[in-house]
Amino acid sequence: MDLEEFLAEWHNDSPTVLVHTSGSTGKPKPMRVEKRRMEASARITCDFLELHKGDTALLCLPLDYIAGKMMVVRALTCGLKLIVEEPSSLPLTTYQSPLDFAAMVPLQVWNLLHHTEGRERLKQIRHLIIGGGAIDEALERELQEFPNAVWSTYGMTETLSHIALRRINGSEHSDYYSPLPGVQVSLNEENCLVINAPAVHDGPLVTNDIAELLPLAPRRLFRILGRKDNVICSGGIKIQMEEVERLLRPHARVPFIITKAPDTKFGEQVVLLTESNDISALQALCLELLPKYWQPRRILHVDHIPVTETGKPARAEAEKLARQP
Repeated sequence: MDLEEFLAEWHNDSPTVLVHTSGSTGKPKPMRVEKRRMEASARITCDFLELHKGDTALLCLPLDYIAGKMMVVRALTCGLKLIVEEPSSLPLTTYQSPLDFAAMVPLQVWNLLHHTEGRERLKQIRHLIIGGGAIDEALERELQEFPNAVWSTYGMTETLSHIALRRINGSEHSDYYSPLPGVQVSLNEENCLVINAPAVHDGPLVTNDIAELLPLAPRRLFRILGRKDNVICSGGIKIQMEEVERLLRPHARVPFIITKAPDTKFGEQVVLLTESNDISALQALCLELLPKYWQPRRILHVDHIPVTETGKPARAEAEKLARQP
């Protein structure tokens, strides 16, 4: 979808807009969302970040998904000056002036950080929000000394983009997400995050994200541990795929993903997929860094780690690869 198509859909008589989920746990699913709720989400974000009429906002994300659509809606609703670039892995190639606001995925930020001119342009964004995938520790470290605000976002298609932000640089750096005004969070009996955001979603939304609430905080700040779908039950022990990846990522210099496969004795086993051919080096790294019960039973070479169109790990596809004999 291009901008002209989206604007035509936005200005038609329908009260809803068609969006698609990201497909991180399977095929992307179509869903219709209300325009009035998208406008409400836009106002909440712009108010929180103190964005005002005439401020510049960069659109460099595909308009097929909610993140790109919401950048347009924020501009329309709050009077921002929208700068449009063709989505690519290396944005900011045509627009070189300072920006008030931009939204990117981690891959775009990483590429700009390793591009001399791109790095300087990235520093000139007053508010940079990063979403659509995990921000690893190395990326956070590189952004730590940036002069302007850099945020990690938490949200999903159902919440019309983000409902919480986490500052990842400067003196306000935090490991915990702060819900935006009007958003309340809690945990259910499975420790999954429950979102109550009446401005953008009708009724409580029970997520599949296993979370931790910050104890004794004046507000209910939270940290995401991983998805409920991504728990491996091996010999009665529950292992969170994302937590295994978090321990390995700072030390493994090759693309990899943790997944699972059936196991006759233990029920399920941990499987590591990698693009590297040096299996023995990864085995040694796992033995050094991981608890005994988190050790991969198998490490398999694959040509490419499966990812979705938005750059997230394609967990369902990874599990299919791990199940192959």
